[in-house]
Amino acid sequence: MTLSATVLDAPDPRALAAFYQRLFGWPVVEDDPTWVTLRPPGGGYGLSFQLEEHHVRPSWPADPQRQQMQLHLDIEVEDLDGAVAYALDAGASLAEFQPQEHVRVLLDPAGHPFCFFVNP
Repeated sequence: MTLSATVLDAPDPRALAAFYQRLFGWPVVEDDPTWVTLRPPGGGYGLSFQLEEHHVRPSWPADPQRQQMQLHLDIEVEDLDGAVAYALDAGASLAEFQPQEHVRVLLDPAGHPFCFFVNP
């Protein structure tokens, strides 16, 4: 078996894929109104985005009365502040709750949390 991609649901797969394309610089390898896939240059594990017309933004941190987060992406960076500024410029928002000093939780345009961290 080979893991091909992580798939994120979105009300607009192309818009969410465009955000992650700005973030990672990866090319689109599959583009359909209901499904978009990005992969790093040279191939490998990618990110896909599928249409979910009833998508509900997950809550962060978890709240038993609201949609639960099902997964999040951990992204290692060299410069935490620089990466956060870059992601905000690309369309992310900074989560209100930040659980650790050397980790920053951000939300993509569809509300999926993702984390930047520096490996000490």
